[in-house]
Amino acid sequence: MTNVADPLAQRSRTTGLSVIVPRSEAVLIPLAALLAGSLAFSLFLLLVGKSPLTFFGLVWTAGFSTAFSWQNTLSQVSPLLFAALCVALPARLGLVVIGGEGAIVLGGLAAAVAGAVVAGWPPALALGLMALAAMACGGGWIATVGALRIKRGVNETIASLLMAYIAIALFNHLVEGPFRDPASLNKPSTLPLTESLRVGEMPLIAAHWGVLVGILACIACWVLIERTTLGFAARIAGDNLRAAQVQGLPVGRLVIGFTALGGAFAGLGGFFEVAAVHGSANASLIAGYGYTGILVAFLARHNPLAIIPVAILLGGFAASSGLIQRRMDLPDATILVFQGMIFVAILLSETAYGRFRIFTATYWEGR
Repeated sequence: MTNVADPLAQRSRTTGLSVIVPRSEAVLIPLAALLAGSLAFSLFLLLVGKSPLTFFGLVWTAGFSTAFSWQNTLSQVSPLLFAALCVALPARLGLVVIGGEGAIVLGGLAAAVAGAVVAGWPPALALGLMALAAMACGGGWIATVGALRIKRGVNETIASLLMAYIAIALFNHLVEGPFRDPASLNKPSTLPLTESLRVGEMPLIAAHWGVLVGILACIACWVLIERTTLGFAARIAGDNLRAAQVQGLPVGRLVIGFTALGGAFAGLGGFFEVAAVHGSANASLIAGYGYTGILVAFLARHNPLAIIPVAILLGGFAASSGLIQRRMDLPDATILVFQGMIFVAILLSETAYGRFRIFTATYWEGR
């Protein structure tokens, strides 16, 4: 008598593998790129006479080993989450927007100026208005990149990068000029926020509320992209812009809308940096979070959910910078070199997608 259970079980296993393995490509290749970048950086450390084991040990110690280490890591995570969304959302439309740094600093400046205007108002209302001002400023700034792309055909990568430099120059001019607090002598800054307008820490976790808001924003963006008709239209436009136009999709509004939303999140990141960390807008706001956010988004394959663990990982790298500088006698920019090598590996790994038969569903049929 033929046992039909075995063929059914085999078919079930085959079906499962044909679904799971192809999806794992988007995880395994970035992990391989992360490992390759780490190996390349290890060779660099050996060339300069430093121990890679010591380096990665210090990264673990400073970023993830203790509650205090996690506090330092989480303090870096919030702006990375928002900056990565500024890259990931337009990327679903096939756009490479890398100017989140400008939206962060201008959003932070808008929040600080709004805070000076609404000082004395009920804290909940005042903080809400500050956040809205930051999002409007950041969203409008990056939406300009989308408008230039649609209306004038200007490359969004070049436009966003140049506008980031313009934003930083504008920020410095306003902070050192019209919006400067006369009492800030050595380090020009805006008027400090009152204590009632400062964002505090979450209970039981030594991290401000921006971390939770950033995580919720990533989840909301995943729902928007994967579970709504608007997100489906954006994905169609990203796969084939001309086909989307032929089908009558509002490509122009999608491009401007998604770039505006990404910029709004970057501006919100600037709000939390001012209201939760610095207390005013000053040069410390220009910390390169917008550029690290590019690496976070690419390493996460522009998946909003994947941005969360990647931002935590890179936040730990950033938190370990000072300890590495002191213990290994390396420049403070060492972590930037490490991130740069990872980014190069991520870019090179793009050529690996679709090249391995093991990640195709047909490979597992009948096995």
